[in-house]
Amino acid sequence: MPSSIRNSLVWIFDAFERDATYIRKRMFGSDAAYIDGLLCLIAADRDKPWNGLLVCTSHERHAALIEEVPALRPHPVLGKWLYVPQDDPAFETTVETMTALVLARDPRVGVEPKPRKRSGKSTLPKT
Repeated sequence: MPSSIRNSLVWIFDAFERDATYIRKRMFGSDAAYIDGLLCLIAADRDKPWNGLLVCTSHERHAALIEEVPALRPHPVLGKWLYVPQDDPAFETTVETMTALVLARDPRVGVEPKPRKRSGKSTLPKT
């Protein structure tokens, strides 16, 4: 059942609207942006620590991204991704920088989504 709660941070993804490969999906009760099939950003408007922008990346890319965007830090729960909370003074600047990096296809941003596991149950009727 779809959530009726509106995410106040979906404006972050406005920058992607003209990109033909952009897809927005619900994830963790938040909204996720995919570009070229890669999971790039998650806009989370929930209770801390799920209130801000999550940058989908790998541990190896953390240092380079943090050097360029100092407000980013490892997410306290999903440490493999970087995060800037909504109440950070640099939040909007960080959002602008990260959306620009995504649109520029910066290789430091974006991860292959894991394929969904199929349930072991068959949907075919037994004969």
